[in-house]
Amino acid sequence: MLGARPGDTVVDVGCGTGRAVAELTERGITAVGVDADAAMVADARERWPGARFRVADAERLPVADGSAAGYRADKVFHELADPRAALAEARRVLAPGGRAVLLGQDWDTFVIDSADPALTRRIVHARADLVTAPRAARALLLDAGFTDVTVTVRTAVLTSPAALPLLLGLAGAAAASGAVSRAEAEAWQASSADARSGTVSSWPCPSS
Repeated sequence: MLGARPGDTVVDVGCGTGRAVAELTERGITAVGVDADAAMVADARERWPGARFRVADAERLPVADGSAAGYRADKVFHELADPRAALAEARRVLAPGGRAVLLGQDWDTFVIDSADPALTRRIVHARADLVTAPRAARALLLDAGFTDVTVTVRTAVLTSPAALPLLLGLAGAAAASGAVSRAEAEAWQASSADARSGTVSSWPCPSS
């Protein structure tokens, strides 16, 4: 979706441990990973010593004006306190004709195979209510002056035990918010672990 070519500069905002930056770098792209979490950046530098990483906020990127052909943010914008400021910064660093790709999961659309559907809905909705900025990225992009904004929705079907950390995290967040009791969360977690429940979620991926 970035359409990046060898020699292009791409900034990855909220790069985490840096896998996407490393993959872009391997393709000959000048990728710069940015994350506000210094521990994440330290981990990324250790994992990928040949890639570039910086500690910075999405609202203040260490990138020159109009120097980037691409801007990438994966599961970042729904957690930002001021997504509008971050998009203004994205426009600053992008060159004319540059492309921004924002990816994020829609917590409200998680469908989980569970023996207790009512409790499951409470847990899913409680996690969705914790999202700082739930507004759709498409509207934010248009408001920020981006053009040719498109939305792609992909559905991930997770049926292996690898999905368990996600399920356990949902219940933990719901208990922490008070939406369910600790006992309910623990019982639901145990049931999910025993059944290896499948999860279906929609991942909207707007880009401009």
